[in-house]
Amino acid sequence: MSSLSTWAQFWYYLDHNGSYVLSQFTRHFLISIYGVLIAAIIGIPVGILIARHKHLSDTVIGLANVIQTVPSLAMLSIIMLGLGLGVNTVIVTVFLYSLLPIIKNTYTGMENVDKDILDSGKGMGMTPFQILYMVELPLSLSVIMAGIRNALVVAIGITAIGSFVGAGGLGDIIIRGTNATNGGAIILAGALPTALMAIISDLVLGFIQRRMEAKRA
Repeated sequence: MSSLSTWAQFWYYLDHNGSYVLSQFTRHFLISIYGVLIAAIIGIPVGILIARHKHLSDTVIGLANVIQTVPSLAMLSIIMLGLGLGVNTVIVTVFLYSLLPIIKNTYTGMENVDKDILDSGKGMGMTPFQILYMVELPLSLSVIMAGIRNALVVAIGITAIGSFVGAGGLGDIIIRGTNATNGGAIILAGALPTALMAIISDLVLGFIQRRMEAKRA
């Protein structure tokens, strides 16, 4: 293979290792999705809570901001001390880094709901839960989706370094390439699908976000 060009080696590698690349692609995507999903399950209610109790907003968002200042590889190492090697360490890391955009966008979306609309709902006799479920959340969904979109793209990048803690994913292919002689093609086999995953995820969630904004308008 060394006599072939890098791109020829790349296609040769995919031809002979396609099933392995696909399995790592799927593993990589699922790790990212699980982390972001858990962050959404926790982060959206937290965002709603701090929108209701604004005195908590600076503290909660500040704590989420602190997490962002820790380098992802350092965070992986810290969490690994408690959870050990494997997928769970990466999922928890992705979860932590996904909290800020989801909490902040949920808070922002709730804050931007027109107060006149809320007053109309109250005037119609709607309960606080009905106002939340039928008015505030639908009007905030596009902003919340923007936070989830940002979180997922970042998560895909973080998951790429998860191979350092034995989680697998496309980062595992990249590391194999860096350890191989003339491993540029192997690096491409891991890096290009990672970039493609991030781009497609961003485009799909961006499309969903625009549809939500159109319905809101």
